[in-house]
This record gives sequence, structure tokens and C-alpha cells, in this order.
Amino acid sequence: MSYEPLFHRYAGNPILTPQKWPYRINTVFNPGATKLKDGTTLLLCRVEDHTGLSHLTVAKSRNGIDNWEIDPTPTMLPDPHNYPEEMWGIEDPRITFVPELDKYVVTYVAYSIEGPGVSLAMTSDFRRFERLGDVMPPENKDAVILPNRVHGRWAMIHRPSTAFGNHIWMSYSPDLIHWGGHVLALPARRGGWWDSDRIGMASPPIETPEGWIMIYHGVRNTASGKIYRLGLALFDRENPDQCLLRGDEWIFGPEERYEVDGEVKNVVFPCGQTIGDDGDTIYLYYGVCDNSIALATGSIKTLLDWLQKNGRPPGDPVGKGASLEA
Repeated sequence: MSYEPLFHRYAGNPILTPQKWPYRINTVFNPGATKLKDGTTLLLCRVEDHTGLSHLTVAKSRNGIDNWEIDPTPTMLPDPHNYPEEMWGIEDPRITFVPELDKYVVTYVAYSIEGPGVSLAMTSDFRRFERLGDVMPPENKDAVILPNRVHGRWAMIHRPSTAFGNHIWMSYSPDLIHWGGHVLALPARRGGWWDSDRIGMASPPIETPEGWIMIYHGVRNTASGKIYRLGLALFDRENPDQCLLRGDEWIFGPEERYEVDGEVKNVVFPCGQTIGDDGDTIYLYYGVCDNSIALATGSIKTLLDWLQKNGRPPGDPVGKGASLEA
């Protein structure tokens, strides 16, 4: 029985590698993505230099596939003097254009001496950044802001790590700085599941009339190490902390050599996507093995169809004696 994949890898992968960078680096991966008003695709890439610390650099392409124009020097460097939470670098940006502010809000990991936390910055041009500082203290990461207020408040998806596990939460704020109203939105599963060790937001959720499509990463511990794969869930459009459907199987995982071998083996890790002019095609940009950046394409309609056929509401039994969630 043949299986039609939900995402199709670009034949020219990886699209961005350390060898293509205009200045000396170790690796480039985990880019945030957005489409600018003139149609240009912008990636805000995590770049690790030869200190082992990370900064962020812009790469632009007219078609989102090739002929990338990369900033000749780092675009956004850590600023530990003014923001001590950035002492050990800044990582894994996710980008949301917020119409009310007419700005892009960038959520990113600020790596402090106490561990990774969530910081925010705003920009209009990806040249000047207004840092809002650390808004979710360690240990927390995989955060993204929704583009519009929810019942009068800003909403953030994030992944705190606690003694109770590594689950996806949603929190709310009146001003993007002070956060509360925390809701457990999606738990990691127990047992031998592909997403049993930890889960986290991948690329920003995609708004559709049926709800918010969440592409999330799940991690499983194996005898040979961790494996990072992608799964799908659907959340209520008006109440986006409420999960409607969740797929049992992973939909995308490391298969190609560039996804299997690298600085960290067996990792596919998206932090951003853009939507094509047809309103349906997804251009998913993902880091591979903490080494380079690859591209895969999919369809919003196809993801929704898959969720309707394969997703289950939270709490539905998997089978006899099965335990689905933590």
C-alpha cells in the first residue's frame, strides 16, 4: 500500500549551508520565515559561529527557493550588556506579522546562564530591532505570537520545561510583556509514542476557517539517541488553546542523508513557513541536524483533509488499554 507524503522535499536541498555564507560560520539552521510586502521571502536564520554561540542573520529570495541574498554581517547579535539573558547567544526565531502594530514580532530563545528563556523583539525592516526582553524565564522555548488579539489579549504559544514534563502551553498578555492565564494546550504523550519525550511548536500556526493548523515537533528517545519528527493538530479558531483534533502518526521525519547526519543526528526542525500566492501552498523551511536549512512544500487543504481523516479529539481512546496523553 503506497503512502502519499504530506510534504515534498525540494530536490535541491539543502538550500542554505555554511559553505554559502558570506562570512565564516560553523552552521546555519532553524530559520524563522515571512513574506515581505513586495513578495520577497525573508528567512531570519540561526547562525552558530566558531565560539559555539548563535546569532541571527537575514537571507532573502525573490522566489523563496534559490538566489538567496545573505546579509554580509550578522543581522542581530546577542546583547548581553543590556540583556544579560542573552549571555550565551540567541536562537530559533519565529516571526509573526501583527497588523495592529504594523510590525513583525520576533520570538526567540535567549540563552542565559540559567538556561533558555523566551524573548521578544519588534521590527519593521529587519534592520532595527526593539527588544522587549525576557518574557518567559528559563526553562522555556519554542514560542510564537498569534497575529491578532484573542478576546482582547495577545496570545503566545510556548513550551516550558518543568518537573511535570515538556508540553505546549498558551498564555495571554495585555501588553506583550506581562503574561498569565496559562493553559496547557497540547501535552506530550506517554509511553513509546513518537512524541513521548517532549513536544514543541514548530512553525507558526496557520489560520484557516476550520481552525488553526499546528505543525509541532515531537521527540522520542531511542537507544541511539533522540529523533525529531513533525506532527499535526487542529485548534479552535476563536479559542486557540482548545485542541479539536490531533493526529497519532508523525507526518514528516528525518529520511534523507542531510536530515540524518550532521552536528545533531536525526533532526528536522521548522521554525517558519510562507504561504504561496494561491493561498494554499506551504513553503516549510526547516533546520536539519543543526547544520543547514532545507525546504519542503505542502498544501493547507491536504493537511486539513488529513486531520479530518486521521485526527482524534483529545481524550478519545487509542485502543484497548492505551494511554494517549500525560
